[in-house]
Amino acid sequence: MAPALCASCVQSNLTYLAGPALHGRGSGTEDEHRAAQFIAEKLKLYGLMPAAGDGQFIQTATIHSPVTGNASDSDSEETKSSEPEVTTTWNVLGKIEGTGAKDEVILLSAHLDHLGVVKGKTYYGADDNASGTVGVMELARILAKGPRPNRTIVVALWGSEEAGLLGSECFLQHPAFPPKDIVANLEFEMIGRRDQQLKSHELWLSGWDRTNLGPELVAHGADLVADPHKAEKFFTRSDNFALAKQGIIAQTVSSYGLHADYHQPTDTVDKIDFQHLDRAIASMLGPVTWLANTDFKPEWVEGKKP
Repeated sequence: MAPALCASCVQSNLTYLAGPALHGRGSGTEDEHRAAQFIAEKLKLYGLMPAAGDGQFIQTATIHSPVTGNASDSDSEETKSSEPEVTTTWNVLGKIEGTGAKDEVILLSAHLDHLGVVKGKTYYGADDNASGTVGVMELARILAKGPRPNRTIVVALWGSEEAGLLGSECFLQHPAFPPKDIVANLEFEMIGRRDQQLKSHELWLSGWDRTNLGPELVAHGADLVADPHKAEKFFTRSDNFALAKQGIIAQTVSSYGLHADYHQPTDTVDKIDFQHLDRAIASMLGPVTWLANTDFKPEWVEGKKP
């Protein structure tokens, strides 16, 4: 019998990540670090192997950016440019090693950070993106309990997406495994509430017309449709885009319907539709399992590669 989705795991993981203890998991903060540590411990418990290098689940990334607005007017431009601001972010990487084509990687990802505390108000980020994070965690838990796949499955929970895709960019600059090995990347972003423009069970895929991945996933059971919010350009707004710019087939799975709680303190756990979230996660299990065991390699549609 195939391992079943654990609804209590999904709910408890999300309730902690988007709860008061982590103060909204602000990019580059110690709260983001604590979230990364929590996720890493869970992946280890679920039976995944570390994939961040040196036997670690967490990749610590140091970011150097020029100081802006802090130097005095009398300082020379040379002095200003020689004073970088140093921040840190944390990516969590775990894997289920393949049995055959182990150098071919199916990457399941989500960003673990949110906005943190701004002007005294906590931005909890329950849908954005604790929902995607726990979705990837639960897929990892189920997949690790099943038969080992032909291809290697890597799960990546990126830090500091909200600060400009910094975690995923840092991974590409200092990869723990060759990015060219990634056959496809599915980024899970805001799947905790249904999109009212779609049927209740449906999810949408960003960049639908850019690759042949979406239709193949649908042919193997995915409840996916094209992103109905073309004007929002969501394909370019999550970590998948950092990878896509490197030529990797990378698209986002979501059910965000432009709700009013986006990037507001009101994006809280009580707004999550856990029945929808559980169904969304479960609906992607079969298609992901197929993708990890087939020899199909998605391709860009001519002229649609970023």
